[in-house]
Amino acid sequence: MKTLRERSPIAMDKEIERALAKDRVIDITTEGRKTGKGRRIEIWFFNLDGRFYITGSPGRRSWYANILAHPMFTFHVKGSAKADLPARARPIVKQGERREVLTKIQPLAGTFRELEPWVKGSPLIEVTFEQPADPKHPSK
Repeated sequence: MKTLRERSPIAMDKEIERALAKDRVIDITTEGRKTGKGRRIEIWFFNLDGRFYITGSPGRRSWYANILAHPMFTFHVKGSAKADLPARARPIVKQGERREVLTKIQPLAGTFRELEPWVKGSPLIEVTFEQPADPKHPSK
């Protein structure tokens, strides 16, 4: 299996890799779907074998609506390391994939007992870390 460093399009130092392996709480900043203003919230993330997911309780969530409108966001590592990582969200909408991912998250989350309401109604995204724009080399 490839390490995060081998799979990620951005360079990560070992401190950030360790934080992504063991921390749970982050902040995310999304772009408001109506206002275009940055919206920062605290949320949990889940590292499943080097793939990163964010979910929440079933129901409508502003952060998720913002992600649907603007999939680029900032993933703020704030626990054992500090970093602001540019990221892209991929909403997971297919029921089979949602069930597969949420089944793996369920024992880690400790916040939900019944899987089906989460499969049917929770926001769920996969996170991919992006290379930050280099103002000196716009094509990169």
